[in-house]
Amino acid sequence: MQDILVLGDSHAPVFNHPLFKERFPDLSFNVLTVIGATASGLENPNSKTQAYPIFREAVKQTAAKQIIVMLGEVDTGFVIWYRAQKYQESVSAMMYKAISSYANFLAELHESFDVICISAPLPTIQDGNDWGDIANARREVTATQADRTALTLEFNRTMQQFCLKNDIRYIMLDDLSLGDGGIVKAELLNSDHSNHHYAQDQYARLLVEGLSGMV
Repeated sequence: MQDILVLGDSHAPVFNHPLFKERFPDLSFNVLTVIGATASGLENPNSKTQAYPIFREAVKQTAAKQIIVMLGEVDTGFVIWYRAQKYQESVSAMMYKAISSYANFLAELHESFDVICISAPLPTIQDGNDWGDIANARREVTATQADRTALTLEFNRTMQQFCLKNDIRYIMLDDLSLGDGGIVKAELLNSDHSNHHYAQDQYARLLVEGLSGMV
């Protein structure tokens, strides 16, 4: 049995879906989830989640040769907008700070591991929604779902370009996830309308197809 370490935010538990065991019976996906982990916070020693030291400790202890990383949804859906408002800086400047932090983390991992980066999920919280803890926490960000989606697409394209240049494999799911009107496809939305994560069956299928031939 070959171990694969998965590092990510609250979207990462999709790797516990039975479809992965069915499609990759010889692989064990060891999922480390840090809820609220952000690319922006990786280089911040005072970050609330302390994701970087948690991930770093897991990396020290793992026997895996491959690491899958999935971050960015919290950044593009909330943190980048929030930081731009708080620090009176442009959204673009805040995005590139997040990208720089994420790129440095991936490059560090790539020194010792075969790294696969997953594109950040597209925003699912619709305009005007105030349901659920996540939506409530993000309510002060006034960017529309279309604006947040456009930023996510730009974030993912930029990370893909970085990975291509640095021999890090990247799974881009944007074209498969984008629906009409410049927002996420309806079939990826969770049946629980207060849950901002993708529908797990559909997301697992996308990821399994993307990973085929890579792991």
